[in-house]
Amino acid sequence: MADGARAQDDETLILDAIDKWVRTKVAPVAMKLEHDDVWPAALVDDMRELGLFGALIDPEYGGLGLSATTYARIVTRIAKEWMSLTGIFNSHLMMALIVQKFGTAEQKEFWLPRFAAGAMRGGLGLTEPDAGTDLQGIRTTAIRRGDRYVVNGTKTWISNAIEGEANALLVKTDPAASPRYKGMSMLIVTKHDPRTGAPLKGIRNGRKLEKLGYKGIDSGEFIFEDYECDAALSLVGGKEGEGFLMATGGLEIGRINVAARAVGIAQRALEESIKYAQVRKTMGKPIAEHQAIQLKLGEMAAKTRASELLVEDAARQYDKGARVDMEAGMAKYYASETAVEVATEAMRIHGGYGYSKEFVIERLYRDAPLMCIGEGTNEMQRIIIAKQLVKRNPA
Repeated sequence: MADGARAQDDETLILDAIDKWVRTKVAPVAMKLEHDDVWPAALVDDMRELGLFGALIDPEYGGLGLSATTYARIVTRIAKEWMSLTGIFNSHLMMALIVQKFGTAEQKEFWLPRFAAGAMRGGLGLTEPDAGTDLQGIRTTAIRRGDRYVVNGTKTWISNAIEGEANALLVKTDPAASPRYKGMSMLIVTKHDPRTGAPLKGIRNGRKLEKLGYKGIDSGEFIFEDYECDAALSLVGGKEGEGFLMATGGLEIGRINVAARAVGIAQRALEESIKYAQVRKTMGKPIAEHQAIQLKLGEMAAKTRASELLVEDAARQYDKGARVDMEAGMAKYYASETAVEVATEAMRIHGGYGYSKEFVIERLYRDAPLMCIGEGTNEMQRIIIAKQLVKRNPA
């Protein structure tokens, strides 16, 4: 069997397993877990068994080594049922990919098997109270003292902050550096000693942040007060000053993930609207036969499909090893704006029922706006797209 055919068969098996899990395990409990805002412990265990925490990690470290194309399709399928779950393993994989792409041989051998197995889960610690899109504005510091780093500062809006164990932490190792990005580094930090399991001092969680949507997954704060970590194991790549590049590189797969989530939201909202429009009647006929509803459905379908194709394009470019900040930005921008629009139109099509917590439309309507904000605002995506257009097409 040719490699291409074998890869396609493997993808089919993986996607079939995901579809079965979503149908039998996620669908029956998603609505209640969402409304109760409860950590989905049993589903997280399922995701470990399915290998999702190692989805993009190389097989030599125990991962599945999936392509970004297959990964995006998995994300879309899960997001159609409950978007929150995709954030639990995506944030984790962004952390893992930073180690896989930039880490030393020792760091890869130490961290990646633990990450792939889901035995040590975590996320990406970039955002601070006064620094979001402007990553160069972070204030968290890590000062070298012998073979250790001493970390002080606060991170916020961190996925898996409370239930997770590890974090890829963007810090200032040279606060006086100019330009600012040259003084930034990336550390892998943990709540417990990764070798002995003993609790570490100087690291604690702040509050769990309450959110409009994106329930179930914990978004929280990290507070560091003279926290110490081993320099050789923690400083990704073993060299200071390269953290900004690592952070922005990790955001590429994150933006593809967010775009894929947005596609899932839009697809589900469209599917629910098509079904509802055929059973809901006004003026003696299904509303699907009214031109006003047909206009909505037609536009919703076209934009949802366009979003899906943009995600596929970005994922394929990523798989080629090409620079994809423009492609990922396009996919993230267009798909997320589409998800908001389609979820809003779905609510209008459903009328009062769309506003009810008994229908999934209400959840999709709350989840969609996050896609416009997560992994870089859409305002920033348009700037990135424009800059790359000019750079790639010089006059």
